[in-house]
Amino acid sequence: MQARLLLEDGTLFTGLSFGAETQMLGEVVFNTGITGYQEVLSDPSYCGQIVTMTYPLIGNYGITRDDFEAVRPHIHGFVVRRHEAIPSNWRAQYSLGDLLKEYGIPGISDIDTRMLTRILRHHGTMKGVLTTGSERIEELQERLSISELMRDQVARTSTKNVFSAPGQGERIVLVDFGAKSGILRELTKRGCDVVVVPQDTTADEIRRLAPDGIQLSNGPGDPKDVPHAVQMVKELLGEYPIFGICLGHQLFALACGADTTRLKFGHRGGNHPVKELATNRCFITSQNHGYTVLEESVPATDLSVTHINNNDRTIEGLKHKKFPAFSVQYHPEAAPGPYDSSYLFDEFLDMIRTHKINNPKQPRQAVIAEASRGELQYAQK
Repeated sequence: MQARLLLEDGTLFTGLSFGAETQMLGEVVFNTGITGYQEVLSDPSYCGQIVTMTYPLIGNYGITRDDFEAVRPHIHGFVVRRHEAIPSNWRAQYSLGDLLKEYGIPGISDIDTRMLTRILRHHGTMKGVLTTGSERIEELQERLSISELMRDQVARTSTKNVFSAPGQGERIVLVDFGAKSGILRELTKRGCDVVVVPQDTTADEIRRLAPDGIQLSNGPGDPKDVPHAVQMVKELLGEYPIFGICLGHQLFALACGADTTRLKFGHRGGNHPVKELATNRCFITSQNHGYTVLEESVPATDLSVTHINNNDRTIEGLKHKKFPAFSVQYHPEAAPGPYDSSYLFDEFLDMIRTHKINNPKQPRQAVIAEASRGELQYAQK
């Protein structure tokens, strides 16, 4: 069956359909990863986007549930040069096409993805509509002209209930703005007692959970679309150690008085070089974001820049000068991607332990007893 991808600038791509037979609108972006398409598909940060893979062969190792980064994918379309319908992998449970059909996501193959990527790099990401129907081009153009991209992606992807992943170590409240499972895996691997809370959880509700530290997760969209999260971070800053990742990094920056802006075509892939300023070391990182912290907005805050992107010099890491809090724009949980930066979770735990020594608090048992009378209730995932 034929599939078509129409961009808002009028460019039309015609190829073959795989996945669901439907029509969906979204922001067209590209990912430069050679592998890891399943983790890309299931990354909540792609909510509402039509994702183009620059690597030409996709689907060859199939789909394995164990490799999902979320309960379900939230993308609005998948664009590839060649789709392999029959995977070859002993772990594969079903094919890429079957996954897209299951969740109503259209896919298009056999188009020139190099041309599409060059258009997006030159003009920037833009709206597009991907369809398997027989609509006239004028109808598709009208939909593109009157439809707005979604702005509530964080609410769509965040958990609706509090749940816990018990451990014997430090208690971490993970605020889920569309969190990848890799963050939870990294924390539980280190023995942390993790409590995952929804994106609209207030500062007081977090206090009642008696955390040792707060993890701000990744997530989709514009950080300025979730002002309640910025307010929550402002209230807790200095009270608890904080570690922000991706969208969490941007929310941390906004809470400290910095500003954010949209990138022309974003950073998406598993091969982005990042320089750590303190050591001059270069780390190869996994990234997925369309916004960045404005460099000129940082000097007026209590933040210092810790990492920069070696490709375009954008800010990749921040640290508070007075309080135990830091953040990175890239993904240290790296799924997919290199594991160069997983040490940041260890640094976060070291920061928490130092903070506990310098700021002894009420014993946890007493605080938990008080928290049990609060509004939040534990619910096992």
